[in-house]
Amino acid sequence: MKISRNDFFFYSCWLLCLFAVAGCTSNSQKQVVICSKDFTEQLILAEILAIHIEAKTDIKVERELNLGGALCHQSLATGKIDLYVEYTGTGFTNILKQKPISDPKKVLDYLKQEYPKQFQAEWTEPLGFNNSFAIIMRGDEAKKLNLQTLSQLGKAAPKLRAGFGPEFKDREDGFPGLAKTYGIKFAEEPKELLLGLLYQALQQKEVDVIAGNTTDGLIQSLGLVVLKDDKNYFPPYQAVPVVRSQILEKYPELRPVLAELGGKISEEDMRKLNYQVDGKQEDAAQVARQFLQQKLGDSKPATPAK
Repeated sequence: MKISRNDFFFYSCWLLCLFAVAGCTSNSQKQVVICSKDFTEQLILAEILAIHIEAKTDIKVERELNLGGALCHQSLATGKIDLYVEYTGTGFTNILKQKPISDPKKVLDYLKQEYPKQFQAEWTEPLGFNNSFAIIMRGDEAKKLNLQTLSQLGKAAPKLRAGFGPEFKDREDGFPGLAKTYGIKFAEEPKELLLGLLYQALQQKEVDVIAGNTTDGLIQSLGLVVLKDDKNYFPPYQAVPVVRSQILEKYPELRPVLAELGGKISEEDMRKLNYQVDGKQEDAAQVARQFLQQKLGDSKPATPAK
């Protein structure tokens, strides 16, 4: 088919306009990147944030899940991601290198003061639960040795074996400080285990003591015991969304949307959510979606995780 010069000019202009519109649409699309650390609770919380943001705004959420150790903070500080849920004790002691203190308000106030200056990021509203480290044993073993507190563990430790995640094994508010506070010295150097294998190692009696978290869903279902931190060694670990300041300026609607989640997740809620994923093998995104539907009436489907 022969095309006239006028037709060619018309179609050329039409294509140029089409590409220009497509380019504008692509560039103007609102988007944030959320990340999570590499354990179940973080996956659930990342999905809760993502689903809620997508339900209440026109911002598209991209997920970067299962980043290990301090990678979430590093990615936030370098602008590779925009927000994630951090714990106040981690930010205070592990990131800002402060000595652990037990006052949750002082810890959060300090974080809100220093993060904008040092990392151009802001701590928003606490989600409502505190997830402290927990030193955990099999229930029958703790009963046999009459262990209820960490002070008592200090005396029994030479006969026991421990397994910790890599972060807890080395960080300031982890095992080094715990060992000094309670005089804990195990029969051998604690094994370094992936977080997902800690409960399995404890259940299979490869170790006698692990460091988990107070909101872990498997504690009750496996008949385990959390030893009481009777000297209040562990600092507060309130779960709080941390967001790059530039993103809050770019998308001011994010601030009230995140504030809607403030105080909405109790420790009991978080344990149940964790158990649904770890114990019942349910999908983290689906668990998060059901929770938001019950709590806030969010119903807009989330973008599937990569």
